[in-house]
Amino acid sequence: MSATVTNTKELKVSKLAENIIGSEIIKLAAEVNEKMKKGEKVYNMTIGDFNPKVFPIPAELKQLIVDAYFDDQTNYPAADGMLELRTAVSKLLKERGNLNYATDEIVIAGGARPVIYAIFKALVDPGDTVIFPVPSWNNNHYTYLNGAKAVLVDAGPESNFMPTAALIQPHIQSANLLALCSPQNPTGTVFTKEALEEICDMVLAENMRRSPDQKPLYLMYDQIYWALTHGNTKHYDPVSLRPEMKNYTVYVDGISKSLAATGVRVGWSMGPKKIIDKMKAILTHVGAWAPKAEQMAAAKYLDNLEGYDKFLGEIKSKINDRLQGFYKGFMELKKEGHLVDAITPQAAIYLTIQFNLYGKKTAEGKVLENTKDITKYILDEAKIAVVPFYAFGASDNSSWYRLSVGTCKLEDVQAAVDSLRTALQKLS
Repeated sequence: MSATVTNTKELKVSKLAENIIGSEIIKLAAEVNEKMKKGEKVYNMTIGDFNPKVFPIPAELKQLIVDAYFDDQTNYPAADGMLELRTAVSKLLKERGNLNYATDEIVIAGGARPVIYAIFKALVDPGDTVIFPVPSWNNNHYTYLNGAKAVLVDAGPESNFMPTAALIQPHIQSANLLALCSPQNPTGTVFTKEALEEICDMVLAENMRRSPDQKPLYLMYDQIYWALTHGNTKHYDPVSLRPEMKNYTVYVDGISKSLAATGVRVGWSMGPKKIIDKMKAILTHVGAWAPKAEQMAAAKYLDNLEGYDKFLGEIKSKINDRLQGFYKGFMELKKEGHLVDAITPQAAIYLTIQFNLYGKKTAEGKVLENTKDITKYILDEAKIAVVPFYAFGASDNSSWYRLSVGTCKLEDVQAAVDSLRTALQKLS
């Protein structure tokens, strides 16, 4: 009879792996999923994704993907992306975004995440300084992966949680990368023309100040949600406002959000050719290409901008109906005296909401002492799952949250608001 030998020696991994932080959103989603597995009704507004049964990708794009596979488009794509797709992206940017980028100034990747990773790797050395606002999505993790120093700029409700030049200015001389996003995840808010112009002018002035042997201050501009603006909201970007910014700006873009195609994995970046070439080399070693069939299908789909516009009109209407429904619901609750608030929806699939419930007491006598208590109460009593802004780098005691409508059925909006009202009424 053989004895089982147990190796109690702790396995060692790299320092980077040992200290990496998991996603707070995924942790919360796991708790939500456990409740749902037990048969509980939960209004899950946590993940920045789409339910394909509610928000399917364009039917034409779906068929084009199928056709591409039957056409055996299954070998390696070009390292910088298929020329057909880069040509279609160049046309899209020019005709819908007023941006002029040649095909060799564009690189295709498997969604926005590899693009962001490649931008950081191409521009940021260990020990460099990266400035980014909080709340914001994942900049802290990419900064950590590069061994860089993070400078967090705390933006608040007075600017719709968008960073301002005045907040960034004190840190600018030591920085190597400024990471911005508009429309912003998690807030669903956008830069005003004036605010972004001030930031661009500040970046240009700083680069004029620097000596030729210094690395420039670069701007990573994530505009993955730029097509999803609502009402009278207008999207602005650095290079359209200040053409001189073209030397210093690298964009994050793709079809993930505009076409509800998060799982299709087609993203791109555009910027100065030298930087794009280096990103291509990095992505080649990582192997983070978008699948060839999806690239060929996206190229054909984006070549028909009338069809693209039609789909955008439909998806924006569906998203806006949900955002406006929740916003009106929160305003009604606020009017009734409940300590909640919301910022008028502007773009993307997110609504910024507030639960200022600190010190409130539940029916069982438990005091809601901190944000985690409030988040748990809203989940347990109202059956609503939302993401606190501390998951995006804001203060642990921030009372603000992200509500995502990408997986929400329209009929669930009023039901969720009613459920929240009942939960709030139980507090004293």
